[in-house]
Amino acid sequence: MFAVLYAWIVKPGCEDAFVDAWHRATVAITERCASYGSRLHQADDGTFVGYARWPSEQARAECFQKGPPDVQAAADMAEAIERILPERRLNIVDDLLRER
Repeated sequence: MFAVLYAWIVKPGCEDAFVDAWHRATVAITERCASYGSRLHQADDGTFVGYARWPSEQARAECFQKGPPDVQAAADMAEAIERILPERRLNIVDDLLRER
């Protein structure tokens, strides 16, 4: 399995718009691609951090070959973002996360 860790600094006052756009974008990715889904977190310093899981790095690349699955959601996210921090690509070594 493969995962990507994303981080964004969102413009003040745009937090709700960002979360809504992230949600719509993630639903589209999950429905149209081989994604295993994603989680969005907000750090204590206000930074938003997303964690997405994929069966492989290739599956992720294929998903975005023709652009984002939900163009409007991606545009809405971009509008709310002040700064995109470098993404981190992760190979899952051991996985103990579970849904309750």
